[in-house]
Amino acid sequence: MSGIKDLTELVRNMTPILNEGEFVFTQLDNLSLVDRKVTVFEFKESEGTTIVIEKSKADELGLNYDYIASWITLKVNSSLEAIGLTAVFSTELSKNKISCNVVAGYSHDHIFVSKSTAQKAIKVLQTLSENY
Repeated sequence: MSGIKDLTELVRNMTPILNEGEFVFTQLDNLSLVDRKVTVFEFKESEGTTIVIEKSKADELGLNYDYIASWITLKVNSSLEAIGLTAVFSTELSKNKISCNVVAGYSHDHIFVSKSTAQKAIKVLQTLSENY
């Protein structure tokens, strides 16, 4: 299924959804420590593999982390070739002093924001979508 490429259509229809839970980023050298079924995201870097996992699972496993995030999914089906969506929403979040960490999935974009700013981020994204 090909996604939407038109920036205006993407922003107007992004429909941000706040997923339940608290999530953390951690880095591992040995992925066998974690059941891959519980990871939300992983990315291999030269220093190790970064994983995003629910905070409760990280705590159970004794994993180190220093950032507790909320996970927002943009429900619009964005194309991996779309230009500008990340720039538009990250700029708006930045104007509102909200840090964001973005992951592009095959069908949707996902934004991790500090747990303390999650509700504000949802409001900023909804307002952006309504007024774009």
